[in-house]
Amino acid sequence: MSEQAVRLISLDVMPDGNVEIGELLTAVAVPAANVVSDIRENIRNLTGGRMRHYERLVENAVEIALGDLEEKARTRGYDGVIGVKISHPQVVDGGVEIIVYGNGFRQIE
Repeated sequence: MSEQAVRLISLDVMPDGNVEIGELLTAVAVPAANVVSDIRENIRNLTGGRMRHYERLVENAVEIALGDLEEKARTRGYDGVIGVKISHPQVVDGGVEIIVYGNGFRQIE
């Protein structure tokens, strides 16, 4: 049995107006950094250059948080989430913190 896809929409207004807007949904992800890679990135910070480990960590955190937001919308019976916003990812000691949020919606037929 396949689950119906939940749409995540970053627009603040639905293109087709037949929707019921629901509650604010949030998801937080804080994946841990590898301590060895963390040390390497701190050295790279001194010498300059791209911090690819942190880039991958941020990308992973965004994917996790969006997946969690989608699952939260699905379990609450929404067809999707409108006005999806991604907070500014914050590199914290030992990881990356990200918050995503938006309002659940249901299609009205």
